[in-house]
Amino acid sequence: MAQKVPLVDLHAQYRAIQPAIDSAIQSVIERTAFIMGPDVRSFEDEFARFCTSTHAVGVASGTAALELTLRACGIGAGDEVVTSAHTFIATAEAISAVGARPVFADIDARTYNLDAHAVEAVLTPATRAILPVHIYGQPADMDALAVLATRHNLVLIEDAAQAHGATWNGRTVGVLGDAACFSFYPGKNLGAYGDAGAVTTNDAQIAERVSLLRNHGRHSKYLHDIKGYGERMDTLQAAILRAKLEHLADWTDARRRLAARYSELLAGCEVVLPYVDPAADPAWHLYVIRTPARDALLAHLNANGIGAGVHYPVPLHLQPAYADLGYQRGDLPVTETVADTCLSLPLYPEMTDEQQEYVVDAIRSFLDQ
Repeated sequence: MAQKVPLVDLHAQYRAIQPAIDSAIQSVIERTAFIMGPDVRSFEDEFARFCTSTHAVGVASGTAALELTLRACGIGAGDEVVTSAHTFIATAEAISAVGARPVFADIDARTYNLDAHAVEAVLTPATRAILPVHIYGQPADMDALAVLATRHNLVLIEDAAQAHGATWNGRTVGVLGDAACFSFYPGKNLGAYGDAGAVTTNDAQIAERVSLLRNHGRHSKYLHDIKGYGERMDTLQAAILRAKLEHLADWTDARRRLAARYSELLAGCEVVLPYVDPAADPAWHLYVIRTPARDALLAHLNANGIGAGVHYPVPLHLQPAYADLGYQRGDLPVTETVADTCLSLPLYPEMTDEQQEYVVDAIRSFLDQ
């Protein structure tokens, strides 16, 4: 069946702001400043204001943001970084890339974010950092994690790849730790038309270090102060992100309205609806329900033209790539249960009420069988 409701609709978003996007792209082409052009600095300034951070540094991807931030914070060989296994593999890959060891702690059964008690249980003398993921756009309990970080003298880095515009106790994601890492992958709440990312921080030294590392360790063209990397943000992506950033607050409001409406329309159904911590105002990158009949419901929705999906079916501690860490099924029971039962429903700012009702009707028809 032709898809009636996609998981995300980037065509609809482009059509809504096409003149601004086309103008931004054309401007960069005409100026031919494709690498580190003026739009990069302008976007950094504007995104820092959006996140209420002192600094924002544009980089090539969300993965680059994570790796460069870890390096900027001095994390390397022999160190351990505690993180979640319920996330995209890039979170752990960045830890591995700097030579450190990912240590997975279990998640909270309601929010699906790192459980501070589980984090504390896996801390060792080798632990150097905690890397919580604001999964699905739901902020982690940064108060509890900050207490742990302070008590044990650890770096606290936010993986905010899905949480642009979310807040925790009234503070914007991006300033809740030593630094935060954002992805602008096309499907994100603020998405580029290719790969891009950013690091936000109130620490001038971290910002300076990331700035050097992303651009081959240099301040000037042929003078390299440190060994760095080619992880710069393309000017084209910066220009596109600037055009989109003007709409992000409105898009976030639309996501919040749709999420609240999903919860209202699905009330009473035999599925677990998203829980929102009273301290959090999520960005709703994804609206995720849970059911033991996840696979059958997913097949039913897909058969009816609904682009539901699963984030993430195989947790990182059970991925073949991390078999060397020695984890077994049963080590992270909450993470594993969530991975086996979670289902992401279509959610994007341009989604119509009729589309949403179609999704809900399809869910109810399955559950009533």
